[in-house]
This record gives sequence, C-alpha cells and structure tokens, in this order.
Amino acid sequence: MTLWLVLAAIVVVFVAFFTLYLGMTAGRIDRLHRRIDVALISLDSHLLRRSGVALELASSGFLDPASSVLISEAAHAARLSTDLSSTQRDRAESELTSALNAVLDVEEIDLIQSEVGGLELLEECSAASRRVELSRRFLNDAVRACMQLRQQRSARWFHLAGHTPLPSTREIYDHVEISERR
Repeated sequence: MTLWLVLAAIVVVFVAFFTLYLGMTAGRIDRLHRRIDVALISLDSHLLRRSGVALELASSGFLDPASSVLISEAAHAARLSTDLSSTQRDRAESELTSALNAVLDVEEIDLIQSEVGGLELLEECSAASRRVELSRRFLNDAVRACMQLRQQRSARWFHLAGHTPLPSTREIYDHVEISERR
C-alpha cells in the first residue's frame, strides 16, 4: 500500500512541476508578445520622427532643390505608408534611408554645418536615424526570442501561444551615415 502512495505522490509532484513549467512558459510567451507590441509602437514612433526630421531638412533651404525634392518625396511616401502592409512600409522607409544617404555626402554635410542651425538639424537627423536602427534591432531580437520559444515542443503541443499570430521581423535598410561622415 505504501508503494502505491509513494508512486502517487511522485506522479502528483511530477504533474505539479510540469504544470508549473507550462504556466511559466506560457507567461514568458505572453511577455514576449507584449514586448513585441511595445517595440512595434516604439519603432513606428521613431520612423515617424525620422520622416518628420527629413521633411524639416528638405524644407530648411540648406539643400539644393533637387535634393530637397528627393528627400521630401521619400519622407512623404514614408509618412503615407503607415496604412500599408509592413513590407510596403519597410520598402518606403528603406527608400527614405537611401535618399538621405544619397543626398548627405561629405560636401553637403559640410555646407549644412556651416549654416546657422544646420549642425543641430544634422544631429537631430542622425539621432532619429540611430533610434530607428536600435528600435528595429530591439524588435527583431524580441521576435527571434518569441519564435524560438514558440517552436519548443511543449509550446506547440499544448498551444501555449493560443491564437496569437506569429510575429515577423522588420527588415528595413535604416543605416544613415551622417555621424560617420562628419
């Protein structure tokens, strides 16, 4: 009789620890999904800030008319892309980065820095671009961690993520080389 009680106690302890493990894993998946949501909101706000700074740079009068038009059109397209799918938005944001890198060469940066308020505008543009880059990396790290956790057998077998859709990484060309050129 005591053997059955010992076996029952072992089974109860095992089930309790396994249930605790599943609960902790489900909580971790939930926290990662919340972290992804916050990172997406942060990335969105930084992208909007960067396009705003790019529009400010285009309308500042520091650039030649062709460069101003190139940057303002790319920034305007990036601003309008907030209602599009993530791949279309990523493409528009990458085009803004390409436009900024094409226009802001060493000579242009030197000309802008020589103007009153030009240095501050370049620093603001550089800071906004850095924030976009960091925010995207933070998001992609959270997505990778979530995907890795959701691919575990226990998470798949017991549907620990519920009906939450799979998150996806954001692939944006976002490296603006303003700080390296000064």
